[in-house]
Amino acid sequence: MAATNVSTVKNVTADPSALGLLGLAMVTLVASSQKLGWTEGVAFVLPWAIFLGAFAQLFASILDFKKDNVFGATAFGGYAFFWFAVAMSWMIKLGMFGEVAAKTADGQQLGFAFLGYLIFTVFMTIGALETHKVLFIIFLLIDLLFLGLTLSTFGIFEHVSHQLAAWAEFFIALTSFYGCGAAVLNGHLGRVFLPVGKPFGILKK
Repeated sequence: MAATNVSTVKNVTADPSALGLLGLAMVTLVASSQKLGWTEGVAFVLPWAIFLGAFAQLFASILDFKKDNVFGATAFGGYAFFWFAVAMSWMIKLGMFGEVAAKTADGQQLGFAFLGYLIFTVFMTIGALETHKVLFIIFLLIDLLFLGLTLSTFGIFEHVSHQLAAWAEFFIALTSFYGCGAAVLNGHLGRVFLPVGKPFGILKK
């Protein structure tokens, strides 16, 4: 009987979370500047929404799927498509798809979209309890962002909820920059240069 040689090839893929968090940090920093009134309009928010918020996180999602990381892949992928959709919504509002589309756009539909993402983020926040504390804080802030966006879009406590969304988005940016720096430097230096905190350890067996 002829001997059978079996070779196992391991596909080594680097952790894509640094790139995904950079994308999240950049788009939320630029978008929050508009919500907070520091800048005006969304025309120059669009490129950052598409290339950093959407494509960077989508790329991180694809790599996380290859690493068999369902949580990371779903998170980055889910928010990547959110920013694709938001960018297209802004394009419609700006009249890039014609005057009819801009005039007939119903903002209440965005409210339901934000509500859907609030539901999604709540159970992702539960999952983030078993990642690390910086990521949990990011998800908690995203909960507040979508809560504020949902309420303000439906006209509920509009000023307060808009401010909640704006400041939550700004702090998402700052915390995501920290998370990105930790993911890059801790791995690159081979030690904990920027601590991210251990998982809470209360849900996993």
